[in-house]
Amino acid sequence: MAGERVRWGILATGGIAQQFTAELMDLPDAEVVAVASRTEAGAKTFAERFGIGRAYGDWASLAADEDVDVVYVATPHSAHREAAGLCLEAGRAVLCEKAFTLNAREAEELVALARSRGLFLMEAMWMYCHPLIRRLKALVDEGVIGEVRTVQADFGLAGPFPPSHRLRDPAQGGGATLDLGVYPVSFAHLLLGEPESVTARAQLSPEGVDLQTGMLLSWSGGAQALLHCAVNSGTGVTASVTGSAGRIDVPGGFFYPDRFVLHRDGREPEEFVATAEDGPRDSMRHEAVEVMRCLRGGSVESPLVPLDGSLGVMRTLDAVRSAIGVRYPGEA
Repeated sequence: MAGERVRWGILATGGIAQQFTAELMDLPDAEVVAVASRTEAGAKTFAERFGIGRAYGDWASLAADEDVDVVYVATPHSAHREAAGLCLEAGRAVLCEKAFTLNAREAEELVALARSRGLFLMEAMWMYCHPLIRRLKALVDEGVIGEVRTVQADFGLAGPFPPSHRLRDPAQGGGATLDLGVYPVSFAHLLLGEPESVTARAQLSPEGVDLQTGMLLSWSGGAQALLHCAVNSGTGVTASVTGSAGRIDVPGGFFYPDRFVLHRDGREPEEFVATAEDGPRDSMRHEAVEVMRCLRGGSVESPLVPLDGSLGVMRTLDAVRSAIGVRYPGEA
């Protein structure tokens, strides 16, 4: 595939699929050749908007399309296992939205399927591919702030969301943790790996999903992460990582920052700012570029978003839901 355009299929037609497809249209080495929805009408409307040649009213037809190199799965996470699994079974590479799946068991099934067939699979954790987040990670790994002691991060939306909204629907994996908490948890995992222990407290909705959740993650070396997510209160969406010799603060929108500030003992604060080459701060193109780089190189896994890391995040999210008492239909 080296030097060739990568042919994309889009599975689902909601807002996130529209944003990602628009980003693909601006990449000269990407081509969107097909889209699928649960209804032919929905797929056709999407295809007409973006000038896509094929519109399928079912997922299986897209999965079977031999002209598709990779499928972007943008359904609610409650359907990720089914949709991504269908594509992998048909021999397609997959970029699957976050949260990766509904739970760790489903994630393990997808990873095992991809690895058994030698197919590329990646969670669409665009934060990990963001240039400034990669720079922050490199600084931490270089020891610029010393040994990491604490991570703090929050993501909350004010709403209000009615009971009928997907964020409050248990059948769609509703609640703050999977939809928003995945970002603070993934940020902590990026810097510290999988925690040794997880505790959490939450305010639950009448439907049984979490409206807001506070989490404390702990590591054997003594590091801790204080994390929060909510669908009933708009937070600053900030993050901070503190080490033995300094601190890095990321202002609002920490998972797609346009700047962050490095504080080191005995020095003036140093600001790192996104460049024009990085594109708009909310650009999703970086993850698309990473997928295509891997496919052209014959890689079945991205070093930026490794599958073992996605599995670890799902195990942490499972532990959070166990602690707060959120269980979805069909889970044991």
